[in-house]
Amino acid sequence: MDTARPGPNANTLLPVCIIGAGSSGVAAAKALKEKGVAFECYEIGSNIGGMWRYQNDNGRSSAYRSLHIDTSRKNLGYSDFPIPDHYPDFLSHFEVLEYLESYAKHFEVMEHIQFKTRVERIEPKDDTWLVTLGDGTQKRYRAVLVANGHLWDPRTAQFDGHFNGEQLHSHYYKTSEPFKDKNVLVVGIGNSAVDIAVDVCKGAKSTLLSTRRSAWIMPKYFMGYPMDQVSSYIARTFRLSTRRTRSIMQRLAYLVTGDQTRFGIPRPKHEIWREHATLSQELIPYCGHGWIRVKPNIKQLLGTHVQFEDETTEPVDVIIQATGYKTTFPFLDRSLFEVKDGKVELYRRMLPVDLPGLYMVGLVQPIGPTIPLVEVQARWLASVLSGETTLPSRSVMQEEIKTHNDEIARQYVGSARYTLEVDFRTYAKQLSRDMQSGVAK
Repeated sequence: MDTARPGPNANTLLPVCIIGAGSSGVAAAKALKEKGVAFECYEIGSNIGGMWRYQNDNGRSSAYRSLHIDTSRKNLGYSDFPIPDHYPDFLSHFEVLEYLESYAKHFEVMEHIQFKTRVERIEPKDDTWLVTLGDGTQKRYRAVLVANGHLWDPRTAQFDGHFNGEQLHSHYYKTSEPFKDKNVLVVGIGNSAVDIAVDVCKGAKSTLLSTRRSAWIMPKYFMGYPMDQVSSYIARTFRLSTRRTRSIMQRLAYLVTGDQTRFGIPRPKHEIWREHATLSQELIPYCGHGWIRVKPNIKQLLGTHVQFEDETTEPVDVIIQATGYKTTFPFLDRSLFEVKDGKVELYRRMLPVDLPGLYMVGLVQPIGPTIPLVEVQARWLASVLSGETTLPSRSVMQEEIKTHNDEIARQYVGSARYTLEVDFRTYAKQLSRDMQSGVAK
């Protein structure tokens, strides 16, 4: 029988469990608290912040010492807690963490978080969720909100041949010091790959950046203003779609940098709206100075050298793979739920249809800012769990999932990188409409 999935579990006397206390987890905690929904939050580390806590003792942070966020200050923060003007346009990870700590303290969610507590397993049991903690304690919850992040389990590429030097994933990169006077090859051309290449090249003997399909390189500034603020202004003023806005931004970027192929960066075969463009103010001038050279995909490893698909060979001491991450839930049996084959089967990017009471927070990669988007997700979930918003039937949710995944397949380049992609404006409006009407559709 195709019945509507309930919002709050029938056993509403039980609290809600939140796993993780990064930007998504603290937003979820704040939203539930405001709706009067009882909850408990578990964090494996000793403090909040998730990936934004450099060298986090939870072992999950991918932050490197030089990391700065790519969303400008005015677009970055939670809607009801603006980032103070004394912060720079683009915050470092230290400053993002400081902001998150201020947010959690201001809204008094810290006391609801149990630190240094590992969640070993979660499983559905008798219309509730049974949560097993690291010390063996078991507790029942009406629902579980998973906010453990998706940028911590490295995904690596495999290449033919053998390599005598050091290989590591960008997850483990912290500073450029260990790579001084070495021949370094960075694999990938996303934001992390470019950041690391820029960081390393200042002290390395040589720095190469290897890419399969290249990417559109966008500067962070246009005429002295952060690019994302210019983009927001254009979209808002002329009421343009994200696709049209990005095409315009590509032309503006050309006015700043010119033709990127002049600097050895291949022109992608796909349009800019089919990818998550790479933001960097430094890559193009560093390529222009010869500090970074861009190479095609690796053909084979040759001991102390690497051969590329253009048949050139270069000496390499270290390979840093900035090749993305697997989406992993170590506490959830894979027979219940997993992300595979480049698809995420989640209604509204949060709900597994066949697992009532399980919700994912922050499992998105938006065209736009992440923190404001996970805030909207958190408010939507709090609205559902408080009974203010009702969910549709199973068949409606399945159709919504199919429609979304078909759209992703049509719009974006076929890559695991775009598994979690959403358009910020479209998605946020969709969730807001659900909350305003009281009925998700």
